[in-house]
Amino acid sequence: MGVGKVRRSEVGVRVLLVEDDKAIADSLAIGLGREGFQVEAVGTAREALKAPSADLVLLDLGLPDGHGFEVCRRLRAGSSVPIIILTARDDEVDRVTGLELGADDYVVKPFSFRELVARIRAVSRRTGSQQPGQVTQQIGPLEIDRRRHRVTVRGEEIALTPKEYDLLSVLANDPGAMVTRREILAQVWDPHWYGTSKTVDVHIASLRRKLGDPAWIETSRGVGFRLAVAE
Repeated sequence: MGVGKVRRSEVGVRVLLVEDDKAIADSLAIGLGREGFQVEAVGTAREALKAPSADLVLLDLGLPDGHGFEVCRRLRAGSSVPIIILTARDDEVDRVTGLELGADDYVVKPFSFRELVARIRAVSRRTGSQQPGQVTQQIGPLEIDRRRHRVTVRGEEIALTPKEYDLLSVLANDPGAMVTRREILAQVWDPHWYGTSKTVDVHIASLRRKLGDPAWIETSRGVGFRLAVAE
């Protein structure tokens, strides 16, 4: 069920999971735990509103003692915590309502665990959620300072745009692993991106130039990209 190596930036990040289906809740809690998140799972609206503060909330709409929309509204009234709604209702009115009440994203069941983790990371980045334990990452001569958003190659700082930095950061989460275009768009741009995927190619080309060697980023045609240590 895992989606790759645990990112140290996610160790200790507290997720409140509000889901009344115990099988789903247990499965998600185990999977997110493997990814380094600290998960507290509750099954009712009452428990959700009484739960300790979290860094992010995964909120199911169908709760036995109330509607998830009301929980979303009340959480948002007292906090700016990122909220991702989980629901089996693929209805535009529900999606719009949830977003208007302050939700940051909307995921329709059934969804893949990999997609959910990508959505969590994307929402955390867009909302500026604080993630403890961020460290400097060394990949051969490439160094990524995740605290200061600085990138150096062989000691020389590389000037990257915010999107280029986010793109490199996503690829560097698991060097050598293939990252699909869909995953890149969800994490760097937006889970609901409706533009052309060619924007990924444009930013990849620019990133290769700035890193000084096209061998840093390998392309798998029709699949995605991977970060490889340049010789």
